[in-house]
Amino acid sequence: MVGVYLSGTGNTKHCIEKLTGLLDSTAKTVPLESKNVVEEIEKNIEIILGYSTQFSNAPYMVRDFIKQNKLLWNGKKVFCVATMGAFSGDGAGCTARLLKKYGATILGGLHIKMPDSVCDSKLLKKTVEQNREIVVEADKKIERVAEQIKAGKYPREGITFFAHIAGLFGQRLWFYGKTTGYSDKLKISENCVGCGLCASLCPMENISVKDGKAVSGNRCTMCYRCISSCPQKAITLVGDEVKEQCRFERYSS
Repeated sequence: MVGVYLSGTGNTKHCIEKLTGLLDSTAKTVPLESKNVVEEIEKNIEIILGYSTQFSNAPYMVRDFIKQNKLLWNGKKVFCVATMGAFSGDGAGCTARLLKKYGATILGGLHIKMPDSVCDSKLLKKTVEQNREIVVEADKKIERVAEQIKAGKYPREGITFFAHIAGLFGQRLWFYGKTTGYSDKLKISENCVGCGLCASLCPMENISVKDGKAVSGNRCTMCYRCISSCPQKAITLVGDEVKEQCRFERYSS
């Protein structure tokens, strides 16, 4: 078994590490952008794949990785885990359908509510204490699910026909254009001091430092990792001002 995840603010990383560890204490977890992620998937039959949902869809980076490595999935057994701030009808199903197309067996799906990570919008913002409670409830759910899986009962959240309809009409159709590919909408303000932290953190290597300033390309996967970590709060995507930098460690103590 191996856990694979795309995590911007640490939410999904925490969930995949916890679930994978409860199921197999010897199993590895690796970020999707890791140089050895393909090797780790090749070595294992059972994969736990985790990511945060975006407009009731999987991040394009995740879908692109699956497509670019389509021969990798034949014969694999995959459990899809989607984290979210509020709603995702079929967040797990978005990758499950694609993986099945390439020969994978889908073991099940799991949706986990975690603190919202959209830093440049007031939507869904909660206090630190409220977010800590969300993490506590998420941990309890992961523990319950781990016991279910050990008993041979995989949850099927997000991978049913009705979940597909809910995700499609609940969000994805209305915001389809936002998830059809990588984004070129990342904005870097004059507050940037060229420290290079964002460039080192970006899973897509989409940011570089030129003439002492960070510059964004057109392959942003909207993970919010750079926005959450910029010491100058100089980076935005959806909005024009950073409202709150969201990182999992704020809620884990």
